[in-house]
Amino acid sequence: MKKIILLLSFSILVCSCGVKQTQNLLSSGNYDQAIDNAISNLRTNKDKKGKQDYVYLLEEAFAKAKERDLNALNLLAKDANPVQLEKIYNTYLQLNNRQEKIKPLLPLRLIKEDRNAIFPFDNYNNQIVKSKNDLSAYLYANAKKLMTTSDKMNFRKAYDDLDYLNQINPNYKDVLQLMDEAKFKGSDYVFVNTKNETNMIIPTRLQNDLLDFSTYGLNDKWTVYHNNKQKGIDYNYGMMINFRQIYISPEQIKEKEFVKERIIKDGVKKLIDANGKEVVDEKGKVVMVDNLKTVNARIYEFRQFKSCQITAKVDYVNYRSNQLLQSFPITSEFIFENIYATHKGDRRAADDNYYSYFDKRAVAFPSNEQMVYDTGEDLKAKIKEVISRNPFRN
Repeated sequence: MKKIILLLSFSILVCSCGVKQTQNLLSSGNYDQAIDNAISNLRTNKDKKGKQDYVYLLEEAFAKAKERDLNALNLLAKDANPVQLEKIYNTYLQLNNRQEKIKPLLPLRLIKEDRNAIFPFDNYNNQIVKSKNDLSAYLYANAKKLMTTSDKMNFRKAYDDLDYLNQINPNYKDVLQLMDEAKFKGSDYVFVNTKNETNMIIPTRLQNDLLDFSTYGLNDKWTVYHNNKQKGIDYNYGMMINFRQIYISPEQIKEKEFVKERIIKDGVKKLIDANGKEVVDEKGKVVMVDNLKTVNARIYEFRQFKSCQITAKVDYVNYRSNQLLQSFPITSEFIFENIYATHKGDRRAADDNYYSYFDKRAVAFPSNEQMVYDTGEDLKAKIKEVISRNPFRN
């Protein structure tokens, strides 16, 4: 019984808080959020007495939201500024969508007044279609005007307008064709190449990997990277990856010898007292304890080591002014290491996490070319970081 009372008290408290929150939203002019709150609470058991407050709040919030939107539309119509066409279109959509949210709940009964809640719905289809067509015509004309200039920023604005136009009015006139043109003319094209200033040969596959920008995962909508110049493209910028120095260490094998001693459990044994007699428990059974044993091992550890370090520089060049914009030094390193070991004595003397070394053997050292290539993976990540943090055009 106590649990039932507690649950009822909790439900009343939650409902009270929900109603108060919705009232606060309504009082502060957040009508649509108040409507959403009320609808959410009326989706289940809408005819319960405990839900009556939400019905009243929904009725009031709808009336006030509708009045505010219609007043705004009246003012926008008098202003007659084409820049406001998007707002007009979205306001009509808002009026219609608000009605569609409420319709599934109807009728909503107000018990005390013995009536249904009043929601004066209107048909906005004609206004939505007209405002969409007016907005489409404006966006189309404005984009075409922007595209008569030679300013890349204007082409980008035109593209965004056309993209929005295609969303609200798909396949409007030649919008898709104009979008392609705006994208092409609004993009910055960057020619990327490498330069080897070291006295070593850079593996071809490393250069190809560094220049393959499809694998960089860069999401820059307006910057296109090419490693081969293409006809018909006026490159705005250049990016040079300069290999300045490559250092590869000698192949090293370091040996280390040490002794390990450890106390381990080696089975069980009978417990013997001070008199040399077996100890038994209350049931007369001989007590068994861990048989602890000290083991020793002489361990011979071998460490194969080879490292590679690449020092490079990424230069940004403005082809229009033929000036160096920025330069970013980069250092990358790759270490090859293989540790293996042998032993004499009981291997259990070594730490448990050391056992894996006993199962390993010497391996062939990677070639210098492979070391340079493996270092290039880290180099590529750092180049990506440079590009991500330092766009060509802010």
